[in-house]
Amino acid sequence: MKSQLRKDYISKVRPQLREEFGLTSVMAVPGITKVVVNSGVGFTLKNKDLLAKVKKDIAAITGQQPATRKARISVAGFDIRAGMPVGIQVTLRGDAAYNFLAKLFNIVLPRLRDFRGIKKNGFDQNGNYTLGIGEHTVFPEIDLSKVEKPFGMEITIVTSTNDKKLAMKLLDLLGAPFEKE
Repeated sequence: MKSQLRKDYISKVRPQLREEFGLTSVMAVPGITKVVVNSGVGFTLKNKDLLAKVKKDIAAITGQQPATRKARISVAGFDIRAGMPVGIQVTLRGDAAYNFLAKLFNIVLPRLRDFRGIKKNGFDQNGNYTLGIGEHTVFPEIDLSKVEKPFGMEITIVTSTNDKKLAMKLLDLLGAPFEKE
């Protein structure tokens, strides 16, 4: 079953982008390829139970089991050895990505303290947008009474275009709450 945001993309956003930018083919209209959620877990090196809790929280937030990322090299200054878990990552595609974006744009971001919109300078040269969230506790799936240590996360929205202007318009039409000038 298609998510509501994906239905809106197909019925409203795609035709509007095609008309506004003069795109001749439907396949030329950009879309959301994937959403990647990352979190550094270096703080869990001393406490293995904490790593399991962080993975459980990320799984609850995204609806998907996270993959553990291990250190490639040893860094003595940080007490990190090659092979130690230093991050977790989830890649969402299809309806899971659109459902996550709908929740992020409509529920999570407005819950942030002093939220005035997301910055427009988060685009890279490939038309992808990255934003950071300081605490995972703003997600509705997280029970604050069970959180041992809040952690931040990075969310990257990967689009199928290399044009920053087109990618910004796509996210704007999908409901991304960009800050006003």
